[in-house]
Amino acid sequence: MRNEPYYHQDDPTEPVRQPSPPNGGQQGDKLILGSFQDASRRPERKPYQYSPPAPYVDKPGAYQQPQPPFPVQKSIPVRNGNAHPYSSYPYSQPGQQFPPGGQNAAAPRYPYHQPGQTQSGTSDGSPLKRPRRRRGCLITSLIVLLLVCIIGAFTFTTAQRVLAFGSAISTQSPLSSQTGYMGGSDRVNLLVMGFGGGSHDGAYLTDSMVVMSLMPQSHHTTLVSVPRDLWVQIPPGSGQYHKINTVYEFGSNNNANPAAGGDAAAAKVSLVTGLDVKYWLTINFQGFRDFINAIGGIDVYVPDSFTAKYPANDDPSINPNWITVHFSKGMQHMDGETAIRYARARYVLDNPAEGSDFARSARQQIMMKAALTKVKQMSTWPSLLNALTALQHAIYTNLSLADLAQFALKMDLTNAHRVGLSNQNVLADATSPDGQYILQPANSNWQAIKDYVKQQLYN
Repeated sequence: MRNEPYYHQDDPTEPVRQPSPPNGGQQGDKLILGSFQDASRRPERKPYQYSPPAPYVDKPGAYQQPQPPFPVQKSIPVRNGNAHPYSSYPYSQPGQQFPPGGQNAAAPRYPYHQPGQTQSGTSDGSPLKRPRRRRGCLITSLIVLLLVCIIGAFTFTTAQRVLAFGSAISTQSPLSSQTGYMGGSDRVNLLVMGFGGGSHDGAYLTDSMVVMSLMPQSHHTTLVSVPRDLWVQIPPGSGQYHKINTVYEFGSNNNANPAAGGDAAAAKVSLVTGLDVKYWLTINFQGFRDFINAIGGIDVYVPDSFTAKYPANDDPSINPNWITVHFSKGMQHMDGETAIRYARARYVLDNPAEGSDFARSARQQIMMKAALTKVKQMSTWPSLLNALTALQHAIYTNLSLADLAQFALKMDLTNAHRVGLSNQNVLADATSPDGQYILQPANSNWQAIKDYVKQQLYN
């Protein structure tokens, strides 16, 4: 294979570069709240209708009992209809004796003095006891402060870990945005590619290729499956053809440069489908298996039963044997290994429809939907931090962590419209010069594929 540039002017499916609209913004207006009135202009208060209390002087006979700030009742009725002649209720109590000179003469210091007390202490000369301070408030404050510190430290540590995870899985800064956080009306297309990983041959062949096309405002989601056997020119203009699942392997140089491989695959899928695919995400099935185990497995609805042969190990040099796996129709709880087997099984023994690449693509979409549903459940959140390590080895993308989170939240896989390119619509079975089974455009009409996708995209 010749080492030529990936984009070539003679490639009939050369993508058209369209400039992105500039970002705009508005400056907000300041809001001024209230005003203050000059104290000198405030209306003067009316004088009280009684004499104000005299200031306390620490001499006998120089203290005046404070007067109530409301009219004094001359008598208070009681249950038997009689009245008590208390002239200063509620300050004087029944049975209270005033000192010689009347109510206002040498009154006790209010409110701490009790009957029989002197100003310097109690009647027996002991010092006046003040209420003791309680330690409860201090202890409670310390506990609250300790909890705040613990929560703050946990939040800080968690934030650091999440940001480190975002840096590890993406070519972009975790909090940056290439999509404007998907706040606009433009369609956002993400190519999701799955490969086996590991060190065996074909570890980076993307046997699963799905374009997730999202309208952020309406959450309308369309899934376009691209069959791995589609016969395309790699690289463009080279005259050499291979299955489309080799584009990532070739572009990344066997995953040595995953960003280059992702860009190459997204460009090729754009040429085939006519969609503007700018973003991509790879899933390493080995890491994804560990992630599913870390979140406690997933619940998957199996729409049709089948039995298949499956390799005992992805690397035949470790174990070349085959095992038999069976899946029954209905809801099943799957651990990581069972989920991967369900998604990748090809050699079906009893249900030929489940042995096609189209059926495998549909099963992989079911698995991704189940995993996303599990992640959104609150009961899963405590285990997500522990699952980050597994997921870090499972995915890589050119979307930032913030954009990827927004995409996952806005995507509607439950009501998603599924579009499959197959030999039942715009593709035809064929055989390559070296005898491989391949798919080509029906009547060699590549434009028909684009027209079909566009027609299905808005249904």
